[in-house]
Amino acid sequence: MPSTTSGKVVLITGAARGIGAQTARELARRGAKVSLIGLEPDELEAVAAELGDGHTWFEADVTDPDSLQAAVDGTVAAHGRIDAVIANAGIAPLGTVLNGDPHGFTKTVDVNLNGVFHTARLTLPHLIEQRGYVLVVSSLSAFAPIGGMAAYTASKAGADALASALHSEVQHLGVAVGTAHPSWIDTDLVRDMKTDLRSYSEMRKRLPWPMHSTTTVEKCGTAFANGVERRSRRVYVPRTIMLMHWLRNLPSSKLVAKLMAPSLRKIMPQMEEEVAALGRSFSARNQALQGTPTDRAAKD
Repeated sequence: MPSTTSGKVVLITGAARGIGAQTARELARRGAKVSLIGLEPDELEAVAAELGDGHTWFEADVTDPDSLQAAVDGTVAAHGRIDAVIANAGIAPLGTVLNGDPHGFTKTVDVNLNGVFHTARLTLPHLIEQRGYVLVVSSLSAFAPIGGMAAYTASKAGADALASALHSEVQHLGVAVGTAHPSWIDTDLVRDMKTDLRSYSEMRKRLPWPMHSTTTVEKCGTAFANGVERRSRRVYVPRTIMLMHWLRNLPSSKLVAKLMAPSLRKIMPQMEEEVAALGRSFSARNQALQGTPTDRAAKD
């Protein structure tokens, strides 16, 4: 049977690589027209070329409403409308609250939470016209926080709450809003953290099932495309993460805290030492893309 996404126009942020690019491939395979938004023009162009004719790409920063507005306007000019949006752009800093770079924390919130707000706000007029759908990419981390990921956890929990509030605001207008909660996906972001920090890998090994499992980017892209097709309220990757949503108070319980305490006493100081030795608050690639204005000027 034909896919219900066939002929639909889907705008995806953070689409240059990883989950965003793979979801674009899956949606294009189902007949959708995809608009790729991101910070890496060479990668965006390559993905668009791979998808074939009828797809577009725009370089834009989700924390910059002006550049994002230009991308939205360009999408509508090229395709005539926007039927669905996947607010996927996201980053994860290195370090703890005590010793992490404050810029890394605030930048993560700016991209992962404020970026979702800008994306939703600027595309909503078009989605209302089409009675469309927004999928906000949150995370397992939103309801299963772990040490060393405070900025990521806080921003993804905020994105989840924002999506729930948005759902209440636009449901009567015919717009559906969903959230995606992936666990560890085999992307550049996860691999970069694994390469940079031995402590990160050690901590993941000690997490209880299903919090430590890794899912392929292909399976994640399929799950996201299914979510768009079904206008899903929740998308879990893998589906076992649904259990953690039901048991969301378990990770912060006294029992889990007691079980994890011996490991964390060793791993947290190790992580702080490793981050200090790196001398940066993000992976090397994201540091160049998401750095301070000084960093960006030096790159230019």
